[in-house]
Amino acid sequence: MREAVQSIYDGVLDRNPGQPEFHQAVKEVFESIEPALERKPEYLDAAILERVTEPDRQIMFRVPWVDDSGKVQVNRGFRIEFSSALGPYKGGLRFRENVNLSIIKFLGFEQIFKNSLTGLAMGGGKGGSDFDPHGRSDAEVMRFCQSFMTELARHIGPSTDVPAGDIGVGGREIGYMFGQYKRLRNSYDAGVLTGKGLAWGGSLVRTEATGYGTVLFAQSMLATKGESLEGKKVLVSGAGNVAIYAIEKAQQLGATPITFSDSSGYVVDEAGVDLELLKQVKEVERGRVADYVERRPGARLVTGGSVWDVPGDVALPCATQNELDGDAANTLLRGGCGVVSEGANMPSTPEAVEAFQKAGILFAPGKAANAGGVATSALEMEQNAGRTRWDFATAEAKLTGIMTDIHDSCVAAAEEYGRPGDYVLGANAAGFTRVADVMIAHGIV
Repeated sequence: MREAVQSIYDGVLDRNPGQPEFHQAVKEVFESIEPALERKPEYLDAAILERVTEPDRQIMFRVPWVDDSGKVQVNRGFRIEFSSALGPYKGGLRFRENVNLSIIKFLGFEQIFKNSLTGLAMGGGKGGSDFDPHGRSDAEVMRFCQSFMTELARHIGPSTDVPAGDIGVGGREIGYMFGQYKRLRNSYDAGVLTGKGLAWGGSLVRTEATGYGTVLFAQSMLATKGESLEGKKVLVSGAGNVAIYAIEKAQQLGATPITFSDSSGYVVDEAGVDLELLKQVKEVERGRVADYVERRPGARLVTGGSVWDVPGDVALPCATQNELDGDAANTLLRGGCGVVSEGANMPSTPEAVEAFQKAGILFAPGKAANAGGVATSALEMEQNAGRTRWDFATAEAKLTGIMTDIHDSCVAAAEEYGRPGDYVLGANAAGFTRVADVMIAHGIV
């Protein structure tokens, strides 16, 4: 069995050269689902691994636009429609200067199984551009988004492919893209994008969902040990949407988040993060973490080392892929960390995951722990289809129920395949087997 899987993985490497992030994501899944493959050899017979690692469609396109000085800029756009076995392609758009084909493919591949875990009717996809909106004027962002959507519009639709936001894509960007889509199609298809404004088809709790879900998953893991987040010291990386609302939910559950970060460094606020100040700096002013420190007595900015150098009970990596390596993992463990719940996509390197699992701490991979965002996107699509909107309490209760179900599915799968408490195996096996069974039902397509 192991030789057969290795041979398939070698084929993925040969067909996708120079894509390390994608290779890493595929390897992590392949290694962890071996118990499921041994029990169900029909998955190999039907070439599920070969098919699920080859996207249905890979779209790359030019995005020309004019900056405020009148200079023509050219960026590259991507949309990877990976798998529609369970429903329309669903996954965010990332605007960041380091976006490339490998990163979009790794994100899209992860999205297949993340969406599967929610139990909702969503396939997996991802997209974005190497455009960086940071420091750009609203007019520049609008012109870029309009150009980007001019090409993307022909590939998406409420029953085909439904993008959302990701790093660099918030309400502003979604608004500009939705406006251009509506203009091009002459149709008000509210369900074509999620993460919309409340006045035009958005859902309450969508903004908070990924961060909230990450913390709810950590709370569920702790509950299996008879513990809770009450009184725990929490380390958070990042200072974007996911990090901010992970901090908010952790505070609501009685924990004390003391860190956050951006590319300029990390902040330590031992008294507990002032959430309203952080929201003002990051969401309103679009500032840097240093701006928080200037206005928060007792907080300090650290420009060297890593946020994971700070001792804490719970770690929530909410920034970006591979931000937490093996050395950082061992530092966290020495600092007393007993819980890691990934808010970002694949933020822990394989060495870090190995260290956490060897130490026996509670570790939740991103495809399970951060699925709250896409789950609430599906709830937004449901509200759009019914031309209705739920109140905050209703939407949050649905999110909480979905995250509980995902946690329980991971636990059940880990036990079924003989590794109780292994959330990596549990998440991958539970997500993969649902997709694989449907792929077999649909025939060789």
